[in-house]
Amino acid sequence: MLPSREMGAGSLEPPRLILHNFLTSEECKELEFIHKSNSTVGYRPNVFSTTLSHLIATNSSPFLIPFVPIRERLKEKVEHFFGCEYELCIEFTGLISWCRGASIGWHSDDNRPYLKQRHFTAVCYLNSYGKDFKGGLFHFQDGEPATLVPMAGDVAIYTADSCNIHAVDEIIEGERLTLTLWFSRDSAHDEDAKLISLLSKNMPELKLPMLASSNMYWFSLDPASHQQLGFDICLARMHVLGFDICSCQAEGLFSDSTELLMEPLQLVRGNELFKQEFVNILHALQAVQFHHWKASDLPDAQSEVEPGDVVRLSKSQQEVVRSLKSQFLRDHQVVEMIFSCATCSRNQQNFDWERFSAAIAGLEDYTCKLHKELLMSLPYWRTHGIISECS
Repeated sequence: MLPSREMGAGSLEPPRLILHNFLTSEECKELEFIHKSNSTVGYRPNVFSTTLSHLIATNSSPFLIPFVPIRERLKEKVEHFFGCEYELCIEFTGLISWCRGASIGWHSDDNRPYLKQRHFTAVCYLNSYGKDFKGGLFHFQDGEPATLVPMAGDVAIYTADSCNIHAVDEIIEGERLTLTLWFSRDSAHDEDAKLISLLSKNMPELKLPMLASSNMYWFSLDPASHQQLGFDICLARMHVLGFDICSCQAEGLFSDSTELLMEPLQLVRGNELFKQEFVNILHALQAVQFHHWKASDLPDAQSEVEPGDVVRLSKSQQEVVRSLKSQFLRDHQVVEMIFSCATCSRNQQNFDWERFSAAIAGLEDYTCKLHKELLMSLPYWRTHGIISECS
């Protein structure tokens, strides 16, 4: 029987648990980096998502490691609070962000026949109402608390059935970011088994990231218009941080212009070209987002930028940059509306390329460290059939 509290005569409070500061600030920021480096267009309008299977498919499987202890802690909390007599399995893990215009009305999380395997929900807030976004308050239809004000580190745990019908207000500004997990009693829906199988089929050698299908990164307010309006979300996320791209290839080499983002490219800031090549736009995006996450923590003069590493854009390169923006950022107003934020710095003057170069080295070290942990953990996961910290 599910634990509950008495609300009054003849009524019971819906079973739910709110935990404050369950995640640390650093855990929230790390997951934000992973999401903004890898997300694709989501399942609802103006929503973006990053799933664990997507990370594996795009050669970013080392990024699974930061999820492991958090998933384990959440699972223990859910089992303890709801008094489960046997171990639950995790049915789904995803980073989900809601941008301006996104909302959802009253619903339960098992409100479709194909969702009936979902028994419990955990929503972890990774950023804060008022500071990072406006709107997006979470409401329960019945019981207390009636409204949740999302704050970084807080977690809401509740049953996925009609006992906890809820809604989310429309996002007015910014990007509301969560880590969401669903838990099931049905082992046939065990996410861990599927992820271990994917990892076993694709031995996780340390590789540079690889893009998924281009349409997974194309956002438009009007899906019917598709390529006529909208933008590539990888380039858009870099653009709001002050970066553009210049292709290392001649445009005429590709019959399909979307292939340009899958080929080597260089970063541009203002009139400056950073000459280091990135294998594709996802590789460049991860470097830009890592710099945004860690720049303030990097020591000065950790890495030197050699003369010639940063050069002034030539006229032909300026034309390539403009051409790429016209192809992949076709609706600048929507880019600003969806992704612009108060913490995005676009100051083009005196950009610290040495610190950026240090961030690239830092990203390589960070990824290598996670990859080593993944290689050490995978045999244990295979043996026990569960993704957990190795005991």
